[in-house]
Amino acid sequence: MPNPYREIFRAPGALAFSSAAFVARLPASMVGLGIVTMLSERRGEYAVAGAVAAVFALASALITPQVSRLVDRYGQRRVLMPAAGAGALALSGLMLSTWAGAPSWLLFVFALLAGVMPSIGAMVRARWTELYRDTPQLRTAFAFESVVDEIIFIIGPIVAIGLSVSLFPEAGPLAAMVFLLVGVPLLCAQRRTEPPVRARAAGMEASVIRLGGVQVVVLAMIAIGAIFGTAEITAVAFAEAQGQKAMASVVLATYAAGSLIVGLVFGALRLRASLATQFVAAIALAAATTLPLLAVTGLASLALVFFMAGAAVSPTIIIAMGLIERLVPARQLTEGMTWGITGIGIGMAFGASAAGALIDAFGAHSGFWVSVAAGVIGLLTTLVGYARLLGDRNQAAVCEPA
Repeated sequence: MPNPYREIFRAPGALAFSSAAFVARLPASMVGLGIVTMLSERRGEYAVAGAVAAVFALASALITPQVSRLVDRYGQRRVLMPAAGAGALALSGLMLSTWAGAPSWLLFVFALLAGVMPSIGAMVRARWTELYRDTPQLRTAFAFESVVDEIIFIIGPIVAIGLSVSLFPEAGPLAAMVFLLVGVPLLCAQRRTEPPVRARAAGMEASVIRLGGVQVVVLAMIAIGAIFGTAEITAVAFAEAQGQKAMASVVLATYAAGSLIVGLVFGALRLRASLATQFVAAIALAAATTLPLLAVTGLASLALVFFMAGAAVSPTIIIAMGLIERLVPARQLTEGMTWGITGIGIGMAFGASAAGALIDAFGAHSGFWVSVAAGVIGLLTTLVGYARLLGDRNQAAVCEPA
């Protein structure tokens, strides 16, 4: 029986750019938690640490789509190298300021500047799209990348926190910077798989976020991100309330395992339903899996529910990337995919923040209501915007310059 995942790597250069991208995007899962751990270890408080990490997350959400617009306009190699260099310099400034005990405002400045670091997940998905556009293999490639994301978000936080705690506070962000400076040049060196810069009309094109279909996908991804972000903080709080805080990592591992396993299976399927219909079904499943959270009574039941909830994550992301590929002009693909990934990050930040406030006020179990609310909002968004999801890149006239 043929292995669809082995097949996608038969293309020349596929293994090389995918391996390089793995290294280059490890910082995506390390910097935020690395900042929190570094500042809390060095200053002994979480308030400033959380605020600085939030500024970095917000800056990334606003800046990375603009970096990706430049990539679509000038190519990956010409943009990624200076963007990674600027991000590394800003991260260095943040580490040095922390070590030197600089004023808090300086930490926020460097966190803001560090948001220029590029979205490597979008870059590697753009390369897969160039190889397998309009073929069944593209879904498999997106599924593979979704699984890689899960692995990265399991490994990265462990490395970042472990280094900062066991060596010195700045060790986690330092490792993230090294991965960035090594991985990005390795990726840019894979020139034969770099997406070409396509011809464009004179003038600067409008952002693809103005497309109705892309807006629906991004809003849905914010909801999915909120469900995912809520899981981390509620798992820790719930485990602590049960007197077994150390078990939170095991419970969260079941969440990642559900997403990873189902993502691998889903990527090998060949479904006939339209991507818009698949997307609504995936969001509905994600919303449905949040409801059992309200009935959990212990860590065992929480782990089981988290596994089911995780099973809805990968298919949703895989379909979302496929939808964006259909909705945006090919010459603006990287920006479009960056918006989708950015939506997840925004949702994670809002979800964790809202859940934390509820937990502080009403107890660990109350945080699950954020997941339920996010699921309902995500489903309503896709149902209302279903017609816009049926559009294609040929209807993307809004992206042409006025």
